[in-house]
Amino acid sequence: MKIDTSLSMPQLPEALSHAGLQFTVATEEDFEDIMAMSQDIYGGLDYLPTRYTSWLQETNRIVILARKHGKVIGLESVCVIDEGETVLVEGLRVAPQERGKGVAGVLLRFCSELVKSRFPEVKVTRLTRDDQLGPKDYQKYRIITKQGILLVRFRAEELKQRLSELGVGEDLHYPMINSSQRAGPLRLDHPTIQRLFLGTDLMQPILPNATIIQDWQPFKLLSSNMAILLKKDIDWMVDDLSNPSVASLCTFPFSVPIGDNWYYLNIDMFGKDVGLVRQQFLGHLQRHTSSLKGHVMCQMFLEPQLWESMAHFCQHTLGVELVKEYREQCVVEADIV
Repeated sequence: MKIDTSLSMPQLPEALSHAGLQFTVATEEDFEDIMAMSQDIYGGLDYLPTRYTSWLQETNRIVILARKHGKVIGLESVCVIDEGETVLVEGLRVAPQERGKGVAGVLLRFCSELVKSRFPEVKVTRLTRDDQLGPKDYQKYRIITKQGILLVRFRAEELKQRLSELGVGEDLHYPMINSSQRAGPLRLDHPTIQRLFLGTDLMQPILPNATIIQDWQPFKLLSSNMAILLKKDIDWMVDDLSNPSVASLCTFPFSVPIGDNWYYLNIDMFGKDVGLVRQQFLGHLQRHTSSLKGHVMCQMFLEPQLWESMAHFCQHTLGVELVKEYREQCVVEADIV
C-alpha cells in the first residue's frame, strides 16, 4: 500500500488545538532537529537517527512532526501493514524541554485522527511497548503477545576472543552447546524464507500468535508484509528446514548517538528450545560482531521462560554484562472507532 503524503493534514478537533502545535510531514531537512531530540533517549541508544532516512523512503509510512513556534518538538510515525488493515504507531519522541507538558498526548491523538481520516480501510491500530501495562491499558488494548527482553553489553574485540575460545566458527555449527541432534543453525536466502514462512504452516506454531515481530514491529504472515521485511537488512535463521523448532531474525549492527564506536544489535528469537536458541544467538553474534571495534549493545527478544537461562549463559559462559533485569515487550492492539 502506497501512502499519499501530498494530502493535506486533517482538521484538528477543538480539544487538541489549545496546545498551539502545528503538524507537518517529516523531510530530510528535519534530520538535525530529530538528532537534537535523540541525544538522551534510551540513555543515548536511540535507533531513530539511523532509521530516519529509510523511514522517509518507505511507501507505507508517514512520519509526523509536531512544531511549536516553527521548531520541531515531537515526532510520531504511522505505518500501514497487514494488507491495509492495520496501522502500526511507533517512534514517539518529544524534545527534552517539552516533556511533561502533554505534547505526547496531543501528538498521539492527532495521529489517531490522521489514521481515521486518511486510512478509512484500517481496522486496528497496533503498537509495541516495553513498560508495565496498567489497568487502563488492559481496558483499552488487547494483548497480542509478550516476549522477554534480554539486554547485554560487551566490547566487540573481547567477545570475538571469547567466541574463539568456545570454538564458534564460521560454519555456524556448534555441537558443544546443541541440545538436539539437528545440524544448524541455517541462514536463509529470500526464496527459502518465502517458501518456509508463507508456503507452509511450519512456522505458525513457533511464532507468537502467528506473528513475526521484527525490531519491535509485528507482522502477520502475509505476502505484503513479507515484501516489507525482505527489503530490510536482516539475517534469518532456523534450526531445520523440514521441521523447525527455533527461528530468529537479526538486524545488522547500527550506530547510536551515545558516542563513537557504539553499536546496537537487535535479535528477535522464536521458539522454546534453549539449546537451539543459544546456537542461533551465537551464530548471529559471530557473524555481526567479528568485524566491529568498540562497544555493542545487544538486545534479544525471546520466550519469557527462557530469559533466566539465557541471562545466565550470557554472564557466565560468554562473560558479557547484563544491562537490565527482566523486562517485557508487549504487542497490543485496539479497534479503530
